[in-house]
Amino acid sequence: MRQPRPPGTPTPRTTTRASSIACWALVLLCLPAPGLGDPAYALEVAILKSADLAAYNQAVAGFKASMPPSTTFLEFDIQGDVTRGRKLAQKIRVSDAALVLAVGLKAALVAKLEVVDIPVIYCMVLDPAKNSLNAPNMTGIMLEVPIDRQLSTMRSVLPRVKRIGVLYDPEKTAGLVDEARRQAKALGLEITARQVRSEKDVPTTLRSVVREIEALWLIPDSTVLSEESLSFMLTTALDSNVPVVGFSSELVRIGALVGLSVSYDDVGRQAGVLTKKILSGQPIPSPGAVSPDRLRLALNLKTAKFLKIQIPPEVVNRADELY
Repeated sequence: MRQPRPPGTPTPRTTTRASSIACWALVLLCLPAPGLGDPAYALEVAILKSADLAAYNQAVAGFKASMPPSTTFLEFDIQGDVTRGRKLAQKIRVSDAALVLAVGLKAALVAKLEVVDIPVIYCMVLDPAKNSLNAPNMTGIMLEVPIDRQLSTMRSVLPRVKRIGVLYDPEKTAGLVDEARRQAKALGLEITARQVRSEKDVPTTLRSVVREIEALWLIPDSTVLSEESLSFMLTTALDSNVPVVGFSSELVRIGALVGLSVSYDDVGRQAGVLTKKILSGQPIPSPGAVSPDRLRLALNLKTAKFLKIQIPPEVVNRADELY
């Protein structure tokens, strides 16, 4: 005779169902969680932009193109206003953003002040160290071309040149020039630097140094370079048979012999690669910004012909832009 079940004892059918649910729960727990490469992974990233500029938009486009298709982007434009930016940052803090991309200096400064609990990657910022973009949750992509890469490019394009001239404002770019002097020695180069305190000093200073040098190196110094002074410097150097080394393809297009530059789209793409690494669990690179992993080489073959300079064929073959 079957004994009656004690109250609360599950029936065989109930027990089987409970066991099945427990098994499925165990299976689900053992399945890998969706990752960045999984279409089901819902990633939200905030983009804080200093202003609506073409250069910034190129960086943002490069960043978006490198991210997983399922990524949701929250975009904010502070319109050059830090106060507005701090208010917009409050919206980021209450969102589900896993990371912030700060594009431009003002956006980076706002992110440093307001976003402290999630990673921040900045880009399109000149001299981040000078602006103390060194919070523990921050890193970025350098916009400047590393000095060693610039000097080695000069050596490869102009293998016989030794004396490189440069004009600079000591209050703005003294550190860059000092570092160039130290690194130039290892490449057999000599930096002949002349200080200028205002744009008015450029013509006289250039005329005095152009006779002593074999190439003129332009650096991004706002005291030295303006629309008028740039034209004068290029013309004076070429008239003296001195090649000019620039820092952008635009300078090469208008007469400089060679230029090594950072592509804004590539900066954004590299920020995207760094984002995926950080969100996959890798530590935030420290200290400071990460050097650009790709640089664009531009050469002006017309200038080379005018100056009777024979650029090594292997250098010409690897150039990104030829004029």
